[in-house]
Amino acid sequence: MASQFFIPSANVTSIGGDAVYVATVPLRATGGPPQLIMSMAYSLNIWNLQHFMVLIKPSSSIPQEVIVFDFQPVNPESIEAAVSIISGKSVPGVVMQRKLKNVPKQRCWMAGSPKGNNAMEMAIEFNSSWETDLRVGFHDCRHYTNELVQHLTGEIQIVERLTKSISS
Repeated sequence: MASQFFIPSANVTSIGGDAVYVATVPLRATGGPPQLIMSMAYSLNIWNLQHFMVLIKPSSSIPQEVIVFDFQPVNPESIEAAVSIISGKSVPGVVMQRKLKNVPKQRCWMAGSPKGNNAMEMAIEFNSSWETDLRVGFHDCRHYTNELVQHLTGEIQIVERLTKSISS
């Protein structure tokens, strides 16, 4: 299963059953102080400014429909949240669930197939017990992605392996 992980999603098709993916996007902030703080953090290389998400492509869904799960601050555009995050304090977080029409063709990799029959039910069960205090570096989107993917597929430390494969 680990070999599938490093294949970009555009080249992978799931043969029956649900499919689990990991996607990443650059962190962004609104203009003004939040953007300035993010720029300073990036220039100081404080952390890799990527946001990680888990995507599930249910086998029974409308063709190409994908469900995205991610963990982020409740108010990601607030200056208070940005300052708290940069200073290492926790902020209120939320697990988001939304739909996409397709699996992204870039910055998205197949993580595997779920251990159970219904990945959506498994994800919802996992999310109901996820602690929502967000603290960058200790309990953030990377930890959420790692733990949800492990819950769904059994794959461990998926973010670390992905980060190594991208930077290689």
